[in-house]
Amino acid sequence: MLFDGALRFLDKALVGFDLDDPLDSNLAINNNILKAQEILRELNMSLNMEKGGEFANTMRRLYNYYDLQLSQSNLRKDPSGVELVIRLLSIIRGAWAEMLTGNSHNTVDLQVEHQLQAA
Repeated sequence: MLFDGALRFLDKALVGFDLDDPLDSNLAINNNILKAQEILRELNMSLNMEKGGEFANTMRRLYNYYDLQLSQSNLRKDPSGVELVIRLLSIIRGAWAEMLTGNSHNTVDLQVEHQLQAA
């Protein structure tokens, strides 16, 4: 699942914030944030804006918000944006997993709406 890959790269970026060597730290942060952003951009571009209606528009806004937060974290070398995206993306990932297993029909819509209200 693409969400898992993005979350894995973001976890690796967080580790980079704790590295002592500035070069290793910057490389770990930058490279892993960029990889996560590529996944998020792919998810964003795969949205069917014509058929997806309000849900696709909402997801696009969320993906753009996540991208902005990650860019700022990378630029400022501040983990807060990465931590935020991990928390929010984990919610969506969990909702999709629930939906795919058939446990809930509206979980994804409810989680997305909750994130938009909190952001």
